[in-house]
Amino acid sequence: MRSKTRRAALAVLSAGTLLLAAACGGDDSSEADESTITWWHNSNNEPGKGYYEQVAKDFEADHPGVDVQVSAMAHEDMVDKLAAAFQSGDLPDVYMERGGGELADHVEAGLVRDLSDDAADEVEKIGGSVAGWQVDDKTYALPFSLGVVGFWYNKEQFEQAGITELPITMDDLYDVIDKLKAADLTPLSVGAGDKWPAAHYWYAAALRSCPEEVLTDAVGSLDFSDDCFERAGDVVEELIETEPFNAGFLSTPAQEGATSASGLLATGKVAMEMQGHWEPGVMQGLTDDGKGLGDKTGWFPFPEVDGGEGDPAAQLGGGDAWAVPEGSPDVAVDLVRYLLSDEVQTGFAENDMGLPTNPAATGAVSDPALAQLLEVRDAAPFVQLYFDTAFGESVGGAMNDEIALMFAGKASPDDVVSATQQAADEEK
Repeated sequence: MRSKTRRAALAVLSAGTLLLAAACGGDDSSEADESTITWWHNSNNEPGKGYYEQVAKDFEADHPGVDVQVSAMAHEDMVDKLAAAFQSGDLPDVYMERGGGELADHVEAGLVRDLSDDAADEVEKIGGSVAGWQVDDKTYALPFSLGVVGFWYNKEQFEQAGITELPITMDDLYDVIDKLKAADLTPLSVGAGDKWPAAHYWYAAALRSCPEEVLTDAVGSLDFSDDCFERAGDVVEELIETEPFNAGFLSTPAQEGATSASGLLATGKVAMEMQGHWEPGVMQGLTDDGKGLGDKTGWFPFPEVDGGEGDPAAQLGGGDAWAVPEGSPDVAVDLVRYLLSDEVQTGFAENDMGLPTNPAATGAVSDPALAQLLEVRDAAPFVQLYFDTAFGESVGGAMNDEIALMFAGKASPDDVVSATQQAADEEK
């Protein structure tokens, strides 16, 4: 049984300190080849893919004799491949680690290297943002991008539909949906085929419906008895009933190809998509001109819900962190430290690949929408880590499965809570 203290420490943030996450992998060979290191990441579109290839070459130039073998893959492919790698033990030397309950499991199994001393300078520079990747006050991964989830939208289509004010409440959002439909525009895309994009709606609705203390306690206690969780489902169910989504949304992938949820937004087929801070970079790789929506890109947070007890300024968030498994060569730690350097983080920001954690690079964020997210991130009084990561794979997976069924009209808000609690009771 995972301790309540450990789980709570992994999942609570306040005063703008983020507890966030991303996807994972690692290499546990005790006789690792010191001259060759493997690095997996999910920046499989340009400019991110090319940028990381150059970063690897620059690192090799500064470390003669070292060969960095880079594997760029679609996010979902990486998640699946890393899950298999954790089972087999055949793991990359540098990988993207998820925080929350998943990290605690990896640490308990002895799979992740403690970077507290080896990367002490980077830990100090990043500051409170490392909290999401600490277990028992030790740091096991260095977050390189932290952001929040909200609605990305096409400014041009909003103007075409006569929308002059961004929604603040759910009723406002329904008005936006009605206006977009009246203009023969599809309001929203969602990659429900990958489940987690649909689940984000329930997470965000719970953040607006539940007091902060209920959410933070649930991470430690795995108790979902508060009725605010079911009320969050009611909010999502009401949204689904407005029929705002793209045709075939139940099988639509999140980010792979022009017909994915992100691709539909990038190519002007829909007006909005609720996604994370990575969306501009993803969209750039899904359009022929490499610009995504460009200057048509806008963003607004998840609206307030009627009777909600959550702080309207609180945000749902996540991020990406580099980790090194036990048994990997020391040069893999050197690469992770380099990836958090002023130089690499500045290039990361300039390429609109995400929201950097190194304070020296935040001023390099050029995309206005991403710059807005930086302000929202830093001003948030509380940022809730994605539930599926905060609660761990078993509980989070059960939750996502049931939410996907709700989007298909085959489950109720009560079913979501019941399935989640059942998985939590088995976890305990």
